[in-house]
Amino acid sequence: MYFNELGILRWVHIVCMVYWLGGEWGVFQTSYNVINRKLSMDERRRHMETAYRIDILARSGIILLLPLGLHMGTLWGVQPFGGIWLTVMWVLFAAWVALAWMAFVYRETDTGLLLTQIDEKIRFIVIPVLFIAALSSLLGHGPFLAGESQKWFSAKVLIYSLLLVIGLKLRFIMREWTVMFRRLAVEKDTGGLEAILERSIRTGRRLAYLYWIGIGSVAFLAAVKPF
Repeated sequence: MYFNELGILRWVHIVCMVYWLGGEWGVFQTSYNVINRKLSMDERRRHMETAYRIDILARSGIILLLPLGLHMGTLWGVQPFGGIWLTVMWVLFAAWVALAWMAFVYRETDTGLLLTQIDEKIRFIVIPVLFIAALSSLLGHGPFLAGESQKWFSAKVLIYSLLLVIGLKLRFIMREWTVMFRRLAVEKDTGGLEAILERSIRTGRRLAYLYWIGIGSVAFLAAVKPF
């Protein structure tokens, strides 16, 4: 039986992209009920729980897209880090996905908040590394190959790094939900907290539109490879 490595990676990549795009839409729609003051606190918490359950699949997809893309980049000959580098990369990203899931499992606890903060700090390392590598490659300095019909890969990585910035802000907002709902459960004067919660979610919704445009652009570059 013929093992089509590139085909399998492309299929998983598409699945992760679908979870990313669809998951963000699900969280976006659920957020309307999270801040709806007409609903009881228990009902709002149920909607927040639904949002978290949707988001973990989107979050996993976001993380996995990078090693999948770099692995395919090796097979396409547009990025030079193969062999042991790929093995190390997959181990590190598997650990990152595990961290994200542990943060999800313990999301209502101080441990979950700590794990979420560690997840966020990883992004502070990954984002500038990807941005600099992609921009440098587009300027002809590597590390990715960016000759004729190869620039799409570096452009895709560049946009992906910028999307991670938006995603990081959305992670901050979701973490804020947990903190705010803890306070809403014990504090009597909740007007100020409700206002903060509504402002943060409004900001997240505006970013979501830009997010979807970026996700569509990454998918376009991957499918069409226009330059």
